[in-house]
Amino acid sequence: MASATTFSPMLQFFFIIFCCLGYFSLAFTSQDYANALEKSILFFEGQRSGKLPSNQRLTWRGDSGLSDGSSYHVNLVGGYYDAGDNVKFGLPMAFTTTLLAWSVIEFGSSMQNQIENAKAAIRWSTDYLLKAATATPDTLYVQVGDPNLDHQCWERPEDMDTPRNVYKVTMQNPGSDVAAETAAALAAASIVFKESDSSYSTKLLHTAMKVFDFADRYRGSYSNSLNSAVCPFYCSYSGYQDELLWGASWIHRASQNGSYLAYIQSNGHTMGSDDDDYSFSWDDKRPGTKILLSKEFLEKTTGEFQLYKSHSDNYICSLIPGTSSFQAQYTPGGLFYKASESNLQYVTSTTFLLLTYAKYLGSNGGVTKCGGSTVTAESLIAQAKKQVDYILGDNPAKMSYMVGFGNRYPQHVHHRGSSVPSIHAHPDRISCNDGFQYFHSSSPNPNILVGAILGGPDNRDNFADDRNNYQQSEPATYINAPFVGALAFFSAKN
Repeated sequence: MASATTFSPMLQFFFIIFCCLGYFSLAFTSQDYANALEKSILFFEGQRSGKLPSNQRLTWRGDSGLSDGSSYHVNLVGGYYDAGDNVKFGLPMAFTTTLLAWSVIEFGSSMQNQIENAKAAIRWSTDYLLKAATATPDTLYVQVGDPNLDHQCWERPEDMDTPRNVYKVTMQNPGSDVAAETAAALAAASIVFKESDSSYSTKLLHTAMKVFDFADRYRGSYSNSLNSAVCPFYCSYSGYQDELLWGASWIHRASQNGSYLAYIQSNGHTMGSDDDDYSFSWDDKRPGTKILLSKEFLEKTTGEFQLYKSHSDNYICSLIPGTSSFQAQYTPGGLFYKASESNLQYVTSTTFLLLTYAKYLGSNGGVTKCGGSTVTAESLIAQAKKQVDYILGDNPAKMSYMVGFGNRYPQHVHHRGSSVPSIHAHPDRISCNDGFQYFHSSSPNPNILVGAILGGPDNRDNFADDRNNYQQSEPATYINAPFVGALAFFSAKN
């Protein structure tokens, strides 16, 4: 007869501690991150506008916006809806594209079987941006849809009958911010496709150069040119100087053309290179530009770029608790906190910069100087991992803020297509006002927007799973884009 196994009091104590740690903290495996990576890319299929391809995987979506641009005699079919509405906003779409491309550039080697899906997500946008940039000389089409009227309706994109107004920037009504961001997107994407489709890559880069020249030559903010069509939705609060330097930096990296290096050297001081800035978003590119250009100093010790390395250190140090220049805000549960509306956009973009800078430092034996202390690449990775894990469910609420990932995730997503029955389940048209019955419904969304990362919890880690609370429950393409790179990184780590 087998004797009963007994444990010493000390072993029992450690067993209890181990169980408690397991209860309070989720440990994600590389397979978990790979699963989240796949879903984070799949989300972009739910945001597609235009004629859907035969290999569309989110099958509850259908074709939409098939006549976009036609009343203006241009073809503006395609691209992405930015968030939970049916407007195609050019500034956040271009920024999304730049960050998706940057994710592939830095961490594509870790994406394994998802690399083609990631490239398809980029191409869905760049195909549209190419049309927007080349349809009419000295013109960039930057938006389709009247946001003020669109927001008065709650209808799926397949039924959309709100005005599909087209907005553009020109020599007379400039938009250097949106144009330079479009140039950055096309240039970054040209690097992604350089080996797999060289002719497409060349087209992207040449168009990027033309659009950048247009942005630089005819200076002005698109907010001033388009007013209520873009404000307050995607007003360019930071101005356009940051986008000009960002766009030049991406074309420099993609082309290695000396004229862009000269542009950066000549204009950097007037375009934000001397500023310390602590927010990286669709509006403000300064921290991202500094991290991007610091690579030049770390790899080639290019003296002109030492300034960008120093300011990158200042930005990174502001995020690391315990350093002399720490100033970031974190929730009690450990989430980076920047704003009450769509806070996770700042979490994902910041996390991506932490990992990218860690990669640049690690590849070149560099460290971050924070006053008298030194912060290693490993410390940056650890800080990034806390943010990624929090989003995926390792948080006080034990809630995954990625739809479709984990056992518990938000059910009432602020998203028209996801919350209204699909055209397959309900073929009859659901009109502008009739859709609001689904908006106000307490039932979960009928169509799961797999992979969508929502706005996220407040500064006390509280989250309202409420469709009406768009600040917390609305997804956006630019929340997901940098997270793709972060998930790829962790999916490759044992």
